[in-house]
Amino acid sequence: MIVLIPYVGVPLYLLLGGRKLQKLAERKSRLLPTLPSAAKSPSAFETLPIAHTLMANGAAPPVAGNHLEYLTTGEAAFAALEHGIRHAQSTIHITTFILGRDDTGRRIVKLLAERAKAGVKVRLLLDSVGCMFLSRDFFAPIKRAGGEVVWFMPVLPFTSRGSANLRNHRKIAVFDHATAIVGGHNLAREYMGPQPFRKRWQDFGAVIKGPAAALVNEIFIADWCFASRQSPDALHAEIPAGDAVQPQGTTELQVVASGPDVPGDPLYEGILAMIQEARRTLWLITPYFLPDEVLLRSLLVRAHAGCEITLILPAKSNHPITDFARRHYVRLLRRAGVKVWHFAPGMMHSKAVIADDRIALFGSPNFDPRSLFVNFEVGVFVHSAEDVRAMKVWAEALLARCREPKRGSHQKTGRLVSVLEDLSRLLAPLL
Repeated sequence: MIVLIPYVGVPLYLLLGGRKLQKLAERKSRLLPTLPSAAKSPSAFETLPIAHTLMANGAAPPVAGNHLEYLTTGEAAFAALEHGIRHAQSTIHITTFILGRDDTGRRIVKLLAERAKAGVKVRLLLDSVGCMFLSRDFFAPIKRAGGEVVWFMPVLPFTSRGSANLRNHRKIAVFDHATAIVGGHNLAREYMGPQPFRKRWQDFGAVIKGPAAALVNEIFIADWCFASRQSPDALHAEIPAGDAVQPQGTTELQVVASGPDVPGDPLYEGILAMIQEARRTLWLITPYFLPDEVLLRSLLVRAHAGCEITLILPAKSNHPITDFARRHYVRLLRRAGVKVWHFAPGMMHSKAVIADDRIALFGSPNFDPRSLFVNFEVGVFVHSAEDVRAMKVWAEALLARCREPKRGSHQKTGRLVSVLEDLSRLLAPLL
């Protein structure tokens, strides 16, 4: 566009910019979360190819001594969040892409205000694009009670080149530095709530207790201090020495942040490594499926090599353009023998990868260029066999609610459809 339509392309480049902006990286501390050496439990998984790939791209090594509890419904996710808020003694740290102006959002704001009034340090970090239509009055009760609310990279006014494009898509809640919730749930009725909701989306996340939760907290602190311009030292001073990293279980987890604040592309290369290392089975669960050429070819190669690949997508997502754009990739994969399934009861927002029942990934990233290359994201790699098997049981239950696409449903039907598919593939990464 810069070459062909410069009066459009140049302003767009100045607005969107690149995905790894040097000035942004200089202002935001490099996100390499680590635990105190004395608290770090040695992991047997550090030398494995996938863990090593992640570490080479700036991720922390796997840590032992964690307890993991999966959240497979919106009601369970809300109950875990409410429990964490109500029982926090010192700090509540929450990052969300969307805070709904609905019953769920209002109840969360009320809970946070109550805890702030009780003397708990409440910090709420909102993405300025995801929460664009949220008025300041909505979360005013939190601030009146002594809590803090900060916007991540406000779009208006334009604070920096790329501020409109680089979004914080991480969903994090950390209580007392020692318990964390990570997953795909935003704080809105579509994602979670105290009561069942007919139009609620199918999502996935987990409660983490132990050293890995302390690493999640480090990601929040880096994001918070960048957005608020506060000193990380002040937040670190609030952490009781040793308390946040005491072992809580036997699960081995690897917390991985990805985005402009990380030197490499750990989530992208981690997923790529999982695909290439898979020998028997590979499960991919994602609401939006727009792989780049390398990921697509890797999937095709593994399918041709006899790996049983299962891809679960929503029958209809909330972004029709991405549904149309994925047709090209799904068509190629089905020809190669990949089993594609559509989640039919409603929208599916879960994000997960499971390889050979020995390693799994969950978190905030979608299987598209924006999540893997542009957004600030967070993922958790599960290395413990028992927890991977539990995640596989959830995936199989999800599969039971899916249906196989009708024969020919992804086939081209003419030149116009082909052109529309190509246009959708160009536009979809901008959503």
